[in-house]
Amino acid sequence: MPNNNRSNTNKTNIDSAYGHMPPQALEIEKLVLGALMIDKDAFTVVSEILRPETFYEKRHENIYQAIQTLNMEEKAVDIATVIEQLKKDGNLEQVGGAVYVVELSQHVVSSAHIELHSRILAQKYLARQLISFASMIETKAFDESVDVDDLMQDAESMLFELSQKNMRQDYTQIDPIITEAQEKIQIAAGSKGGLTGVPSGFTKLDDITSGWQPSDLVIIAGRPAMGKTSFALSIAKNIVVDYNVPMAFFSLEMNKVQLANRLISNVCEITGSKIMNGQLNDAEWQRLDKNIRKLYGKPLYIDDTAALSIFELRTKARRLVREKGVKLIMIDYLQLMNATGSKFGSRQEEVSTISRSLKGLAKELDIPILALSQLNRTVENREGIEGKRPQLSDLRESGAIEQDADMVLFVHRPEYYHIYTDGNNNDLRGMAQIIIAKHRKGAIGDVLLNFKGEFTRFANPEDAYVAPNVGGEFIGSRLNSGGQPEPEPDPLGPAPIGPSNPF
Repeated sequence: MPNNNRSNTNKTNIDSAYGHMPPQALEIEKLVLGALMIDKDAFTVVSEILRPETFYEKRHENIYQAIQTLNMEEKAVDIATVIEQLKKDGNLEQVGGAVYVVELSQHVVSSAHIELHSRILAQKYLARQLISFASMIETKAFDESVDVDDLMQDAESMLFELSQKNMRQDYTQIDPIITEAQEKIQIAAGSKGGLTGVPSGFTKLDDITSGWQPSDLVIIAGRPAMGKTSFALSIAKNIVVDYNVPMAFFSLEMNKVQLANRLISNVCEITGSKIMNGQLNDAEWQRLDKNIRKLYGKPLYIDDTAALSIFELRTKARRLVREKGVKLIMIDYLQLMNATGSKFGSRQEEVSTISRSLKGLAKELDIPILALSQLNRTVENREGIEGKRPQLSDLRESGAIEQDADMVLFVHRPEYYHIYTDGNNNDLRGMAQIIIAKHRKGAIGDVLLNFKGEFTRFANPEDAYVAPNVGGEFIGSRLNSGGQPEPEPDPLGPAPIGPSNPF
Protein backbone atom coordinates (compact mmCIF):
# COMPACT_ATOMS: atom_id res chain seq x y z
CA MET A 1 0.00 0.00 0.00
CA PRO A 2 1.54 3.31 -1.00
CA ASN A 3 2.53 5.71 1.75
CA ASN A 4 1.57 9.34 1.94
CA ASN A 5 4.43 11.74 1.31
CA ARG A 6 5.99 12.94 4.53
CA SER A 7 8.53 15.69 4.94
CA ASN A 8 11.72 15.52 6.96
CA THR A 9 11.02 18.97 8.42
CA ASN A 10 8.18 20.49 10.40
CA LYS A 11 6.33 21.36 7.19
CA THR A 12 3.65 18.94 5.93
CA ASN A 13 2.48 18.30 2.41
CA ILE A 14 -0.97 18.92 0.96
CA ASP A 15 -2.59 15.75 -0.39
CA SER A 16 -2.57 16.33 -4.17
CA ALA A 17 -5.58 14.13 -4.88
CA TYR A 18 -8.00 15.75 -2.44
CA GLY A 19 -6.46 19.14 -1.64
CA HIS A 20 -6.47 18.37 2.08
CA MET A 21 -3.75 18.10 4.70
CA PRO A 22 -3.25 14.40 5.51
CA PRO A 23 -4.44 13.56 9.05
CA GLN A 24 -1.57 14.20 11.45
CA ALA A 25 -0.76 15.69 14.85
CA LEU A 26 2.86 16.83 14.91
CA GLU A 27 2.74 18.51 18.31
CA ILE A 28 1.37 15.34 19.89
CA GLU A 29 4.10 13.32 18.17
CA LYS A 30 6.65 15.57 19.88
CA LEU A 31 4.94 15.17 23.26
CA VAL A 32 4.95 11.38 22.98
CA LEU A 33 8.60 11.18 21.98
CA GLY A 34 9.59 13.56 24.74
CA ALA A 35 7.67 11.55 27.34
CA LEU A 36 9.32 8.33 26.19
CA MET A 37 12.75 9.86 26.88
CA ILE A 38 11.97 11.10 30.39
CA ASP A 39 9.97 8.11 31.72
CA LYS A 40 11.58 4.67 31.55
CA ASP A 41 8.21 2.91 31.96
CA ALA A 42 6.35 4.88 29.30
CA PHE A 43 7.26 2.56 26.43
CA THR A 44 5.38 -0.40 27.96
CA VAL A 45 2.21 1.72 27.86
CA VAL A 46 2.44 2.57 24.15
CA SER A 47 4.32 -0.38 22.65
CA GLU A 48 1.11 -2.16 21.53
CA ILE A 49 -0.43 1.07 20.21
CA LEU A 50 2.40 2.68 18.26
CA ARG A 51 4.69 1.47 15.51
CA PRO A 52 7.43 3.55 13.85
CA GLU A 53 5.27 4.13 10.77
CA THR A 54 2.49 5.52 12.98
CA PHE A 55 4.42 8.82 13.09
CA TYR A 56 3.64 11.18 10.23
CA GLU A 57 6.94 13.08 10.44
CA LYS A 58 9.72 10.90 9.02
CA ARG A 59 12.28 12.08 11.57
CA HIS A 60 9.86 11.29 14.39
CA GLU A 61 9.54 7.80 12.91
CA ASN A 62 13.32 7.40 13.08
CA ILE A 63 13.48 8.63 16.67
CA TYR A 64 10.73 6.24 17.77
CA GLN A 65 12.53 3.41 15.95
CA ALA A 66 15.64 4.19 18.00
CA ILE A 67 13.62 4.19 21.25
CA GLN A 68 12.00 0.88 20.26
CA THR A 69 15.40 -0.67 19.53
CA LEU A 70 16.77 0.40 22.92
CA ASN A 71 13.79 -1.14 24.70
CA MET A 72 14.04 -4.40 22.75
CA GLU A 73 17.70 -4.61 23.74
CA GLU A 74 16.73 -3.80 27.36
CA LYS A 75 18.89 -0.69 27.43
CA ALA A 76 18.16 2.53 29.28
CA VAL A 77 16.21 5.15 27.32
CA ASP A 78 17.14 8.81 27.77
CA ILE A 79 18.35 11.69 25.66
CA ALA A 80 21.96 10.47 25.52
CA THR A 81 21.17 6.84 24.65
CA VAL A 82 18.64 7.87 21.98
CA ILE A 83 21.21 10.15 20.37
CA GLU A 84 23.78 7.33 20.40
CA GLN A 85 21.29 4.89 18.86
CA LEU A 86 20.44 7.39 16.11
CA LYS A 87 24.17 7.69 15.37
CA LYS A 88 24.41 3.91 15.20
CA ASP A 89 21.44 3.77 12.82
CA GLY A 90 22.94 6.55 10.67
CA ASN A 91 19.89 8.74 11.22
CA LEU A 92 21.11 11.46 13.60
CA GLU A 93 21.68 14.13 10.96
CA GLN A 94 18.41 13.28 9.18
CA VAL A 95 16.39 13.98 12.34
CA GLY A 96 17.97 17.39 12.87
CA GLY A 97 20.93 16.41 15.04
CA ALA A 98 21.28 16.14 18.80
CA VAL A 99 19.77 19.62 19.23
CA TYR A 100 16.37 18.48 17.97
CA VAL A 101 16.35 15.42 20.24
CA VAL A 102 17.08 17.63 23.25
CA GLU A 103 14.29 20.01 22.21
CA LEU A 104 11.78 17.15 22.20
CA SER A 105 12.49 16.29 25.80
CA GLN A 106 11.94 19.90 26.78
CA HIS A 107 8.34 19.78 25.51
CA VAL A 108 7.07 17.69 28.43
CA VAL A 109 7.34 17.48 32.19
CA SER A 110 5.53 14.12 32.64
CA SER A 111 4.11 11.18 30.74
CA ALA A 112 0.69 11.33 32.42
CA HIS A 113 -1.31 11.48 29.17
CA ILE A 114 0.92 9.39 26.94
CA GLU A 115 -1.64 6.61 26.35
CA LEU A 116 -4.33 9.08 25.25
CA HIS A 117 -1.85 10.88 23.02
CA SER A 118 -0.68 7.60 21.51
CA ARG A 119 -4.23 6.55 20.62
CA ILE A 120 -4.75 9.87 18.86
CA LEU A 121 -1.65 9.22 16.75
CA ALA A 122 -2.84 5.67 15.98
CA GLN A 123 -6.18 7.03 14.76
CA LYS A 124 -4.44 9.59 12.54
CA TYR A 125 -2.24 6.85 11.08
CA LEU A 126 -5.25 4.63 10.34
CA ALA A 127 -7.01 7.55 8.65
CA ARG A 128 -3.96 8.10 6.41
CA GLN A 129 -3.89 4.41 5.51
CA LEU A 130 -7.57 4.51 4.54
CA ILE A 131 -7.01 7.59 2.39
CA SER A 132 -4.07 5.92 0.68
CA PHE A 133 -6.10 2.73 0.19
CA ALA A 134 -9.04 4.64 -1.31
CA SER A 135 -6.73 6.59 -3.61
CA MET A 136 -5.11 3.41 -4.90
CA ILE A 137 -8.50 1.77 -5.57
CA GLU A 138 -9.74 4.92 -7.34
CA THR A 139 -6.64 5.02 -9.57
CA LYS A 140 -6.98 1.36 -10.55
CA ALA A 141 -10.72 1.71 -11.13
CA PHE A 142 -9.99 4.35 -13.81
CA ASP A 143 -7.55 1.94 -15.50
CA GLU A 144 -9.57 0.05 -18.14
CA SER A 145 -6.92 -2.67 -18.36
CA VAL A 146 -7.68 -3.73 -14.77
CA ASP A 147 -10.33 -6.42 -14.31
CA VAL A 148 -12.96 -5.05 -11.94
CA ASP A 149 -13.64 -8.43 -10.32
CA ASP A 150 -9.94 -8.85 -9.58
CA LEU A 151 -9.81 -5.31 -8.24
CA MET A 152 -12.70 -6.04 -5.85
CA GLN A 153 -10.90 -9.15 -4.62
CA ASP A 154 -7.67 -7.19 -4.11
CA ALA A 155 -9.51 -4.37 -2.38
CA GLU A 156 -11.24 -6.72 0.03
CA SER A 157 -7.99 -8.52 0.76
CA MET A 158 -6.10 -5.30 1.45
CA LEU A 159 -8.89 -3.83 3.57
CA PHE A 160 -9.05 -7.02 5.63
CA GLU A 161 -5.28 -6.96 6.08
CA LEU A 162 -5.50 -3.32 7.14
CA SER A 163 -8.19 -4.05 9.71
CA GLN A 164 -6.25 -7.00 11.12
CA LYS A 165 -3.05 -4.99 11.52
CA ASN A 166 -4.86 -2.27 13.42
CA MET A 167 -7.04 -4.53 15.56
CA ARG A 168 -5.76 -5.10 19.08
CA GLN A 169 -7.46 -7.36 21.60
CA ASP A 170 -6.99 -6.01 25.10
CA TYR A 171 -6.52 -8.25 28.12
CA THR A 172 -9.39 -8.96 30.50
CA GLN A 173 -9.26 -9.53 34.26
CA ILE A 174 -10.42 -13.05 35.07
CA ASP A 175 -13.61 -12.24 37.08
CA PRO A 176 -15.95 -11.54 34.13
CA ILE A 177 -14.48 -14.52 32.26
CA ILE A 178 -15.24 -16.85 35.18
CA THR A 179 -18.77 -15.43 35.39
CA GLU A 180 -19.34 -16.08 31.69
CA ALA A 181 -17.98 -19.63 31.99
CA GLN A 182 -20.21 -20.30 34.99
CA GLU A 183 -23.28 -19.07 33.11
CA LYS A 184 -22.50 -21.43 30.22
CA ILE A 185 -22.17 -24.35 32.66
CA GLN A 186 -25.61 -23.54 34.08
CA ILE A 187 -27.10 -23.31 30.59
CA ALA A 188 -25.53 -26.65 29.67
CA ALA A 189 -26.92 -28.23 32.84
CA GLY A 190 -30.42 -27.16 31.87
CA SER A 191 -30.19 -28.23 28.23
CA LYS A 192 -31.58 -31.50 26.90
CA GLY A 193 -28.93 -34.20 26.76
CA GLY A 194 -26.17 -31.78 27.76
CA LEU A 195 -26.13 -30.12 24.34
CA THR A 196 -24.30 -26.79 24.42
CA GLY A 197 -23.79 -26.30 20.69
CA VAL A 198 -25.71 -26.75 17.47
CA PRO A 199 -26.98 -30.37 17.39
CA SER A 200 -25.93 -32.63 14.54
CA GLY A 201 -29.04 -34.78 14.91
CA PHE A 202 -26.89 -37.90 15.37
CA THR A 203 -27.40 -39.06 18.93
CA LYS A 204 -24.08 -40.76 19.66
CA LEU A 205 -22.10 -38.07 17.87
CA ASP A 206 -23.80 -35.36 19.94
CA ASP A 207 -23.11 -37.38 23.10
CA ILE A 208 -19.38 -37.03 22.38
CA THR A 209 -19.30 -33.47 21.03
CA SER A 210 -22.24 -31.87 22.93
CA GLY A 211 -23.12 -30.38 19.54
CA TRP A 212 -21.09 -28.21 17.18
CA GLN A 213 -19.47 -25.64 19.45
CA PRO A 214 -19.20 -21.87 18.87
CA SER A 215 -15.88 -20.65 17.39
CA ASP A 216 -14.84 -24.20 16.43
CA LEU A 217 -13.42 -25.16 13.05
CA VAL A 218 -14.58 -28.70 12.27
CA ILE A 219 -13.02 -30.61 9.37
CA ILE A 220 -15.07 -33.43 7.82
CA ALA A 221 -12.73 -35.45 5.63
CA GLY A 222 -12.79 -38.59 3.57
CA ARG A 223 -11.77 -40.20 0.31
CA PRO A 224 -14.01 -39.85 -2.77
CA ALA A 225 -17.16 -42.05 -2.65
CA MET A 226 -17.16 -42.16 1.15
CA GLY A 227 -20.20 -39.86 1.33
CA LYS A 228 -18.77 -36.62 2.75
CA THR A 229 -21.33 -34.43 0.99
CA SER A 230 -24.16 -36.82 1.91
CA PHE A 231 -23.06 -36.63 5.54
CA ALA A 232 -22.90 -32.84 5.34
CA LEU A 233 -26.38 -32.66 3.79
CA SER A 234 -27.76 -35.02 6.43
CA ILE A 235 -26.37 -32.72 9.13
CA ALA A 236 -27.84 -29.71 7.32
CA LYS A 237 -31.24 -31.41 7.06
CA ASN A 238 -31.20 -32.25 10.76
CA ILE A 239 -30.19 -28.72 11.76
CA VAL A 240 -32.72 -26.77 9.69
CA VAL A 241 -35.63 -29.24 9.47
CA ASP A 242 -35.55 -30.95 12.86
CA TYR A 243 -34.17 -28.07 14.96
CA ASN A 244 -35.01 -25.01 12.82
CA VAL A 245 -31.54 -23.52 13.41
CA PRO A 246 -30.40 -21.05 10.70
CA MET A 247 -27.32 -22.16 8.77
CA ALA A 248 -25.47 -21.39 5.53
CA PHE A 249 -24.19 -23.95 3.03
CA PHE A 250 -21.42 -22.82 0.65
CA SER A 251 -21.25 -25.35 -2.20
CA LEU A 252 -18.17 -24.94 -4.37
CA GLU A 253 -18.63 -28.29 -6.13
CA MET A 254 -22.35 -28.50 -6.99
CA ASN A 255 -24.78 -25.82 -8.12
CA LYS A 256 -27.85 -24.89 -6.10
CA VAL A 257 -30.29 -27.13 -7.98
CA GLN A 258 -28.01 -30.18 -7.75
CA LEU A 259 -27.66 -29.58 -4.03
CA ALA A 260 -31.42 -29.12 -3.65
CA ASN A 261 -32.04 -32.37 -5.55
CA ARG A 262 -29.79 -34.28 -3.19
CA LEU A 263 -31.48 -32.67 -0.21
CA ILE A 264 -34.92 -33.64 -1.59
CA SER A 265 -33.68 -37.19 -2.12
CA ASN A 266 -32.46 -37.22 1.50
CA VAL A 267 -35.69 -35.89 2.99
CA CYS A 268 -38.15 -37.74 0.75
CA GLU A 269 -36.17 -41.00 0.48
CA ILE A 270 -36.44 -41.11 -3.30
CA THR A 271 -33.43 -42.20 -5.33
CA GLY A 272 -31.36 -39.44 -6.90
CA SER A 273 -31.84 -40.81 -10.42
CA LYS A 274 -35.62 -40.56 -10.10
CA ILE A 275 -35.36 -37.06 -8.71
CA MET A 276 -33.41 -36.13 -11.85
CA ASN A 277 -35.59 -37.82 -14.47
CA GLY A 278 -38.94 -37.38 -12.73
CA GLN A 279 -39.95 -41.01 -13.28
CA LEU A 280 -41.72 -41.47 -9.95
CA ASN A 281 -44.48 -43.97 -9.29
CA ASP A 282 -47.65 -43.00 -7.44
CA ALA A 283 -46.27 -43.95 -4.02
CA GLU A 284 -43.16 -41.88 -4.61
CA TRP A 285 -45.17 -38.87 -5.78
CA GLN A 286 -47.21 -39.14 -2.60
CA ARG A 287 -44.08 -39.36 -0.49
CA LEU A 288 -42.56 -36.38 -2.35
CA ASP A 289 -45.70 -34.28 -1.84
CA LYS A 290 -45.77 -35.14 1.83
CA ASN A 291 -42.11 -34.71 2.75
CA ILE A 292 -40.97 -31.85 0.52
CA ARG A 293 -43.11 -29.55 2.65
CA LYS A 294 -40.59 -30.06 5.44
CA LEU A 295 -38.06 -28.00 3.46
CA TYR A 296 -40.21 -24.97 2.71
CA GLY A 297 -39.61 -21.94 4.89
CA LYS A 298 -36.57 -23.47 6.58
CA PRO A 299 -33.61 -21.18 7.43
CA LEU A 300 -31.11 -22.79 5.04
CA TYR A 301 -29.12 -20.34 2.89
CA ILE A 302 -27.23 -21.80 -0.07
CA ASP A 303 -24.39 -20.11 -1.98
CA ASP A 304 -22.88 -21.92 -4.98
CA THR A 305 -20.18 -19.40 -5.95
CA ALA A 306 -17.45 -21.31 -7.78
CA ALA A 307 -13.83 -20.85 -6.67
CA LEU A 308 -15.01 -18.89 -3.62
CA SER A 309 -12.22 -16.89 -2.02
CA ILE A 310 -11.72 -16.65 1.72
CA PHE A 311 -12.32 -12.91 1.46
CA GLU A 312 -15.66 -13.36 -0.31
CA LEU A 313 -16.64 -15.94 2.28
CA ARG A 314 -15.79 -13.58 5.11
CA THR A 315 -17.95 -10.80 3.67
CA LYS A 316 -20.92 -13.09 2.99
CA ALA A 317 -20.63 -14.87 6.33
CA ARG A 318 -20.67 -11.61 8.28
CA ARG A 319 -23.81 -10.51 6.43
CA LEU A 320 -25.55 -13.87 6.95
CA VAL A 321 -24.83 -13.81 10.67
CA ARG A 322 -25.93 -10.19 10.99
CA GLU A 323 -29.05 -10.31 8.79
CA LYS A 324 -30.21 -13.95 8.97
CA GLY A 325 -28.98 -15.00 12.40
CA VAL A 326 -26.96 -17.89 10.96
CA LYS A 327 -25.60 -20.16 13.71
CA LEU A 328 -23.44 -22.50 11.61
CA ILE A 329 -21.59 -22.40 8.29
CA MET A 330 -20.77 -25.41 6.14
CA ILE A 331 -18.31 -25.41 3.21
CA ASP A 332 -18.09 -28.09 0.51
CA TYR A 333 -15.16 -28.23 0.16
CA LEU A 334 -12.01 -26.55 1.51
CA GLN A 335 -9.59 -27.46 -1.31
CA LEU A 336 -11.80 -25.71 -3.89
CA MET A 337 -11.41 -22.37 -2.12
CA ASN A 338 -8.70 -19.86 -2.92
CA ALA A 339 -6.99 -16.96 -1.21
CA THR A 340 -7.08 -14.45 -4.06
CA GLY A 341 -5.24 -11.23 -3.39
CA SER A 342 -2.13 -12.78 -1.86
CA LYS A 343 0.96 -14.40 -3.34
CA PHE A 344 1.93 -17.94 -2.36
CA GLY A 345 4.96 -20.04 -3.10
CA SER A 346 2.91 -23.24 -3.24
CA ARG A 347 -0.61 -24.59 -3.01
CA GLN A 348 0.24 -25.87 0.48
CA GLU A 349 0.88 -22.30 1.64
CA GLU A 350 -2.43 -21.16 0.16
CA VAL A 351 -4.38 -24.00 1.83
CA SER A 352 -2.64 -23.14 5.11
CA THR A 353 -3.81 -19.53 4.76
CA ILE A 354 -7.37 -20.66 3.98
CA SER A 355 -7.41 -23.03 6.97
CA ARG A 356 -6.05 -20.38 9.33
CA SER A 357 -8.54 -17.82 7.98
CA LEU A 358 -11.48 -20.19 8.50
CA LYS A 359 -10.47 -20.71 12.11
CA GLY A 360 -10.15 -16.95 12.55
CA LEU A 361 -13.59 -16.42 11.00
CA ALA A 362 -15.20 -19.01 13.29
CA LYS A 363 -13.67 -17.27 16.28
CA GLU A 364 -14.68 -13.81 15.07
CA LEU A 365 -18.31 -14.76 14.39
CA ASP A 366 -18.46 -17.11 17.40
CA ILE A 367 -20.15 -19.85 15.40
CA PRO A 368 -18.98 -23.29 14.28
CA ILE A 369 -17.65 -23.65 10.74
CA LEU A 370 -17.76 -27.14 9.22
CA ALA A 371 -15.47 -27.55 6.21
CA LEU A 372 -15.28 -30.66 4.07
CA SER A 373 -11.82 -31.77 2.99
CA GLN A 374 -10.28 -34.35 0.70
CA LEU A 375 -7.82 -36.99 1.84
CA ASN A 376 -4.76 -37.91 -0.16
CA ARG A 377 -4.30 -41.28 -1.88
CA THR A 378 -2.12 -42.79 0.81
CA VAL A 379 -5.02 -44.72 2.31
CA GLU A 380 -5.58 -46.56 -0.99
CA ASN A 381 -2.10 -48.06 -0.79
CA ARG A 382 -2.48 -49.45 2.72
CA GLU A 383 -3.75 -52.96 3.38
CA GLY A 384 -6.08 -54.50 5.96
CA ILE A 385 -8.89 -53.17 8.14
CA GLU A 386 -6.68 -50.72 10.03
CA GLY A 387 -4.76 -49.79 6.88
CA LYS A 388 -7.88 -48.49 5.18
CA ARG A 389 -8.83 -46.48 8.24
CA PRO A 390 -8.08 -42.76 7.62
CA GLN A 391 -5.42 -41.02 9.67
CA LEU A 392 -4.73 -37.36 10.41
CA SER A 393 -1.61 -37.54 8.24
CA ASP A 394 -3.88 -38.34 5.26
CA LEU A 395 -5.32 -34.80 5.19
CA ARG A 396 -4.59 -33.46 1.76
CA GLU A 397 -2.20 -30.62 0.86
CA SER A 398 -1.46 -29.14 4.26
CA GLY A 399 -0.67 -30.16 7.82
CA ALA A 400 -2.07 -26.77 8.82
CA ILE A 401 -5.59 -28.16 8.41
CA GLU A 402 -4.97 -30.62 11.24
CA GLN A 403 -3.27 -27.92 13.32
CA ASP A 404 -6.01 -25.29 12.90
CA ALA A 405 -8.99 -27.61 13.33
CA ASP A 406 -10.66 -27.98 16.72
CA MET A 407 -12.18 -31.25 15.55
CA VAL A 408 -11.41 -33.61 12.68
CA LEU A 409 -13.99 -36.19 11.60
CA PHE A 410 -13.42 -38.88 8.99
CA VAL A 411 -16.28 -40.39 7.00
CA HIS A 412 -15.27 -44.01 6.41
CA ARG A 413 -17.25 -46.84 4.84
CA PRO A 414 -15.31 -50.09 5.25
CA GLU A 415 -17.86 -51.84 3.03
CA TYR A 416 -16.43 -49.87 0.08
CA TYR A 417 -13.17 -51.80 0.59
CA HIS A 418 -15.03 -55.14 0.98
CA ILE A 419 -14.62 -55.07 4.74
CA TYR A 420 -17.91 -56.22 6.29
CA THR A 421 -17.17 -56.55 10.01
CA ASP A 422 -15.06 -54.58 12.47
CA GLY A 423 -12.86 -55.79 15.32
CA ASN A 424 -15.94 -56.14 17.56
CA ASN A 425 -17.80 -58.26 14.98
CA ASN A 426 -20.23 -55.43 14.21
CA ASP A 427 -21.91 -55.83 10.83
CA LEU A 428 -20.65 -52.96 8.69
CA ARG A 429 -22.86 -53.58 5.64
CA GLY A 430 -24.86 -50.44 4.96
CA MET A 431 -23.00 -48.68 7.77
CA ALA A 432 -20.55 -45.76 7.93
CA GLN A 433 -17.99 -45.03 10.59
CA ILE A 434 -17.71 -41.40 11.68
CA ILE A 435 -14.23 -41.35 13.17
CA ILE A 436 -13.52 -38.49 15.57
CA ALA A 437 -9.74 -38.37 15.15
CA LYS A 438 -9.14 -35.02 16.85
CA HIS A 439 -11.22 -33.26 19.46
CA ARG A 440 -9.68 -30.38 21.39
CA LYS A 441 -12.55 -30.13 23.84
CA GLY A 442 -13.37 -33.76 24.48
CA ALA A 443 -13.03 -37.43 23.66
CA ILE A 444 -12.25 -39.13 20.38
CA GLY A 445 -13.90 -42.30 19.13
CA ASP A 446 -16.10 -43.88 16.46
CA VAL A 447 -19.81 -43.48 15.78
CA LEU A 448 -21.68 -45.96 13.57
CA LEU A 449 -24.44 -44.58 11.34
CA ASN A 450 -26.69 -46.09 8.72
CA PHE A 451 -25.82 -45.02 5.19
CA LYS A 452 -28.36 -45.01 2.37
CA GLY A 453 -26.30 -44.05 -0.64
CA GLU A 454 -29.26 -44.02 -3.02
CA PHE A 455 -30.87 -41.34 -0.85
CA THR A 456 -27.62 -39.49 0.04
CA ARG A 457 -28.71 -40.05 3.63
CA PHE A 458 -27.03 -40.82 6.94
CA ALA A 459 -29.20 -41.76 9.91
CA ASN A 460 -29.02 -42.98 13.49
CA PRO A 461 -29.25 -46.79 13.47
CA GLU A 462 -32.31 -46.59 15.73
CA ASP A 463 -33.98 -44.11 13.34
CA ALA A 464 -33.22 -45.98 10.12
CA TYR A 465 -35.92 -45.96 7.48
CA VAL A 466 -37.00 -49.17 5.78
CA ALA A 467 -35.96 -49.10 2.15
CA PRO A 468 -38.56 -49.29 -0.65
CA ASN A 469 -39.31 -52.79 -1.90
CA VAL A 470 -38.76 -54.05 -5.40
CA GLY A 471 -42.07 -52.62 -6.60
CA GLY A 472 -41.15 -49.18 -5.35
CA GLU A 473 -43.73 -49.03 -2.55
CA PHE A 474 -42.70 -47.58 0.76
CA ILE A 475 -42.99 -50.35 3.34
CA GLY A 476 -42.73 -48.44 6.60
CA SER A 477 -41.28 -45.52 8.48
CA ARG A 478 -39.13 -45.70 11.61
CA LEU A 479 -38.11 -48.84 13.43
CA ASN A 480 -39.36 -49.30 16.96
CA SER A 481 -37.27 -50.67 19.81
CA GLY A 482 -38.03 -54.20 18.63
CA GLY A 483 -36.70 -53.51 15.17
CA GLN A 484 -40.16 -53.49 13.56
CA PRO A 485 -41.54 -50.80 11.24
CA GLU A 486 -43.49 -48.14 13.04
CA PRO A 487 -45.97 -46.03 11.01
CA GLU A 488 -45.36 -42.30 10.98
CA PRO A 489 -48.44 -40.05 11.02
CA ASP A 490 -48.63 -37.18 8.56
CA PRO A 491 -49.14 -33.98 10.62
CA LEU A 492 -50.25 -32.15 7.46
CA GLY A 493 -52.86 -34.69 6.42
CA PRO A 494 -53.15 -36.37 3.00
CA ALA A 495 -51.56 -34.67 0.00
CA PRO A 496 -52.58 -34.82 -3.66
CA ILE A 497 -50.94 -37.52 -5.77
CA GLY A 498 -49.30 -36.67 -9.05
CA PRO A 499 -46.87 -34.32 -10.73
CA SER A 500 -48.98 -31.23 -10.05
CA ASN A 501 -47.03 -30.64 -6.84
CA PRO A 502 -44.74 -27.60 -6.29
CA PHE A 503 -41.63 -29.68 -7.05
